Amino acid sequence: MDAITLTGLTKTYGTLTAVDALDLAVRAGQIMALLGPNGAGKSTTTEMVLGLTKPDAGTVEVFGADPISAMRRGDVGAMLQNGVLLWDVPVRRLLTLMHGLYAHPLPLDDVIERADLTSILKSNTNKLSGGQAQRVRFALAMMADPGLLILDEPTVGMDVDARRAFWATMDTLTAEGRTVVFATHYLDEADEFADRIVVLNDGRIVADGTGSQIKAVVGGRRIGFTGPARDYAGLPGVAAQEQRGARIVLTSTDSDATLRALLADDAVRDVEVSAPSLEDAFVSLVS
Repeated sequence: MDAITLTGLTKTYGTLTAVDALDLAVRAGQIMALLGPNGAGKSTTTEMVLGLTKPDAGTVEVFGADPISAMRRGDVGAMLQNGVLLWDVPVRRLLTLMHGLYAHPLPLDDVIERADLTSILKSNTNKLSGGQAQRVRFALAMMADPGLLILDEPTVGMDVDARRAFWATMDTLTAEGRTVVFATHYLDEADEFADRIVVLNDGRIVADGTGSQIKAVVGGRRIGFTGPARDYAGLPGVAAQEQRGARIVLTSTDSDATLRALLADDAVRDVEVSAPSLEDAFVSLVS
């Protein structure tokens, strides 16, 4: 059974179509990144999956049930970026309070360990850093032992070590059969940790695949260098040219031919060749 099934999902606000006849199935046990520019429909889609917003047309199924039923069963945990924690409450007291609301929660000690909260249990919620507050939100999201986790910008405010630890926990959760769907502006995280990437634009899916498949839509290679500011479009294989500060970046469909012609100019130096990044593909898809 799929964790999420969206069929013809549509939501409008006046003349604005936020989500446009969206069809999407998310396999159970998958880590899926949901990407898109502001206004692409990510938040609206997430709200409909969580039962917070009703679609104008189409259907949402979460583990074969409607979103409200799935939430009541404890099948879904959500970590929303604008979720507000109870103010001026010790972290342990907050966790204990929320833990008592669920019929079959994970053991509290397990939740604390997975979210790496041991060192801040005595801290009040209003004294937490941004990254610490995110870890508490994550603990609350997984407390009910859900089969599906919906995460909105989950690592905002976390340092590098905390982000690495967070994604290691995600790997463990999906290995246990859970499904993770996350929205992020950290494209490197989506590329490194997601099994699947879905890109939305104007309420529609414009790309769906692995990081490698998404990057392949750009094609070619990037050749960056420092050299005379001129038009290099006439060189063999050059498909596009950008000025990035003091460096020039060429997109080439035949990097070998481009390099041979480029290196004939003694003024060209500090040459680097790279494959397209997910950011390159993202900009190409949504521009």
